[in-house]
Amino acid sequence: MSKVTVIDAIMGAGKTNFAIQYMTEAPADKRFIYITPFLTEVDRIIENVKGRNFMQPTNANSEGRKLRSLKELIIDGQDIAATHSLFKTADDELIHLLKGAGYTLILDEVMDVIEPVNIKTGDIRILLDGNKIEIIDNKVVWKEPGYDADRFNDIKLYAEAENLFIYRDTYILWAFPKRVFECFDDVFIMTYLFEAQNMSYYFKLHNIQYDTVSVRDGMITDHDVKQERREDLIKLIDVHEGKMNETGNKHAYSASWLRRGKRDAERLETVKKNLRNYLRNVLNAPINAIMWSTLKEVEQTLKGRGYATASIPVNARATNEYADKWALAYVFNRFKNPYETSFFEDNGIKVDEDKLAVSDLLQWIWRSRIRKGEPVSLYLPSSRMRSLLQAWANYEI
Repeated sequence: MSKVTVIDAIMGAGKTNFAIQYMTEAPADKRFIYITPFLTEVDRIIENVKGRNFMQPTNANSEGRKLRSLKELIIDGQDIAATHSLFKTADDELIHLLKGAGYTLILDEVMDVIEPVNIKTGDIRILLDGNKIEIIDNKVVWKEPGYDADRFNDIKLYAEAENLFIYRDTYILWAFPKRVFECFDDVFIMTYLFEAQNMSYYFKLHNIQYDTVSVRDGMITDHDVKQERREDLIKLIDVHEGKMNETGNKHAYSASWLRRGKRDAERLETVKKNLRNYLRNVLNAPINAIMWSTLKEVEQTLKGRGYATASIPVNARATNEYADKWALAYVFNRFKNPYETSFFEDNGIKVDEDKLAVSDLLQWIWRSRIRKGEPVSLYLPSSRMRSLLQAWANYEI
C-alpha cells in the first residue's frame, strides 16, 4: 500500500508552492504525476517546476484520446501534469501500467470519488432477478462474464472493476477505483478541511490509512489548526447584516428551497431584489468587482442588470481567475446530496454536513482578492451559513 499524506492547510499557506519546490528538488530518478482541477494549473506546474520536463496528455495519438496519451507517457517514464477529469477515467490498463512504475502522485484538491450511475430502479431489479448481479456488502458483483449486450455493458465493466456500490436497493453509485492509490510509491493530497470531503469518507470506506500534516514557510509541519490564524482572515470579510438576510428556517437558500422557488415566483423575485440591492445599491460595485453564486438551476432567474455576467460556479475552488473581486454574494446554503450522505452513513461512516458547508464557502471566498490580503464585502443571506462561518472563525469547526 502506498504511503498517503494529506497536506491539510488553509488557503494561502503555500501548498502548491511546496509541491513545486518538492518536485524541483527531488532526485532525478523520481517520477511524478500531478493532478489538478484546471488546465491553467497544469500550465503552472509545467512552467514552474525546474529541472523537469512535465508533459501534458493530448489527443494526438492513434485513439484520439487523452487517456491513451496518459498511458503512453507512463510507459515512457515521463513526469506528467493532468486534470482531475482525465484521472477519473482510470481503467485496469492504467492501473497495470502504474504498478511498479515508481510514480509519486500529487493530487491538488480532492476529487469527486463517488457519482450516481444513470440506471433506473426497475433495471436494477431486472439485473438482480436475472442473476446478472448480486450484492455483497453493498458492492455490486457481476455474475455473467459472457454478457455482451449493450444495454448494461457499462454496469458490467464498472462492476468487474469493483467500482459499483448500491444503497437502499434503489441507487447505484460509481466509486473511483481504490486500486489506483495502491499503485504509487507515495501519494500527497493537498486540500483544506479534508475531513469534510467525500474523499476522506471514501478512504474510511476502503480502510485507506493516511497521515495528516500541514505546511508553513515551504516546509511540512504538524497539523495544528491554531496555526491557521483564522482571526486574521475573518477580519477581512465584511459580512452584511440587515433585513435582507434570512434568519428563520435553517434550510433557507438550500438547493431544495431554491428549487421550490422556481414554482413560487414571489420567493425568487424577493431573492433577486435583495441580491441586486446589495450589489448595486449597498455596495455600488462595478461589474468587474463582483462575483456571486447560487444554485445553477436558478441562476438565470436571479441574474440582473449590473451583475448578470459576474456569476461563478458555487463550488469554485483552486483557481486564481477572480483575484480582483471584492463585492461577493453567496446565495446558497450548502448541504450534501442526500445520496452521498445515505451511502456513507449506510456503510457506518458519519458525515459532517456543517464542516462541508463551511469548507466550500471558504474555498469560494478565497477565489476573491482576499487571497491577496485585501478586504471583501460578503452578502451571505443564509443564517446557517453565517453562523457556520463564525463558528469556524472561533475554531469551533
